[in-house]
Amino acid sequence: MRFIQLAGATAAMAMLLTGCKKSSETASGSMKVRIGYIGLTCEAPIFMALEKGFFKEEGLEAEMVKCEWANYKDVLALGGFDVTHHLIMYFLKPVEQGLDVKFTAGIHRGCLRVQAPFNGAVRSVQDLRGKRIGVPGMGTPPFIFANRVLGANGIDPSKEITWRVFPAGELGLALDKGEVDAVADSEPIGSLLIAQGKVRNVADQALDAPYKDEYCCAVLVNGKFLAKNPKATAAATRALLKGAKWVETNPAAAARLSVQKKYLASNPELNTVAISHLRYIPSVSGAENAVKSAAAEMKKAGMLSSTTDVSDLAKRAFVHLDGVTDGWIDSLQVEKLADGQVPPDQDIRLAAELAATDGVVCVSTCCAPRKK
Repeated sequence: MRFIQLAGATAAMAMLLTGCKKSSETASGSMKVRIGYIGLTCEAPIFMALEKGFFKEEGLEAEMVKCEWANYKDVLALGGFDVTHHLIMYFLKPVEQGLDVKFTAGIHRGCLRVQAPFNGAVRSVQDLRGKRIGVPGMGTPPFIFANRVLGANGIDPSKEITWRVFPAGELGLALDKGEVDAVADSEPIGSLLIAQGKVRNVADQALDAPYKDEYCCAVLVNGKFLAKNPKATAAATRALLKGAKWVETNPAAAARLSVQKKYLASNPELNTVAISHLRYIPSVSGAENAVKSAAAEMKKAGMLSSTTDVSDLAKRAFVHLDGVTDGWIDSLQVEKLADGQVPPDQDIRLAAELAATDGVVCVSTCCAPRKK
């Protein structure tokens, strides 16, 4: 019987890991660390850390592990990869339920939005009461963000909102057809809908308090890997923070390189606009505070158990690492490329790109599942 149980567990893990494809970068003699990614706009620091040699500078051999949304959390928990950066809100519920992963530092702010038709009746969060909101999936980061916003404004998301699920790339079409009154989305979908003149922002994580100062994405590590390899975990975290600072300093260059190296399916114009709306200002204290504030609002919105101790959850979810401090981040210097900045007419360029393609572009969405 024990043999059968072990065989079953092994088979289950193999099934979960099937969605991941590995491609390795070699650096002989270095500590190997597996970096998980999906292929999203906001994952630029991961791609830059590899392309600019930041993992190698930290004595690491980085192996890129490409995964799908469907099993991303489980693959990390089971050790299919060791480190990534991802949305805090997306992992807090699993951590509450016992998932052994830890946040180590903040990467960026501002990738989620709630949007409504530009000429429609919905102009504020209060106008959403009783309305239909389209989301790329129940439990996805846009859904969680919308729930937080609604709960913070006295609206019960489970009783006063009708949720409709659409592929991320079809949320704008759902608005056009009148199938929903608003949508919750992420970059680059939010920028695309704005550029098309379809929507106005009702809630913007990049601009609206208290979310604008809150880190949405943070470095995340498998708990068992951390316990066995604390130095490698700190080194990988520093490499990703260097990547984030490089993206903030050279956003247009990062956007182009992410597309050129085929880490994601998009085009340079749209990806540049999307990245320009995010703030890649890495922070340790910022991430720790974000874990606390996100947990508190998720509990208020009913997305965490009513018995959960928010302070205790935050302590379990976040860990401080040797050599990873705000002081170290402040002292960090990265190159600034002459062609790395976002042109002042970038939105116009995107509009021209949309016009040339009849509004059809290929995108890889940040923080939302892609249509298969």
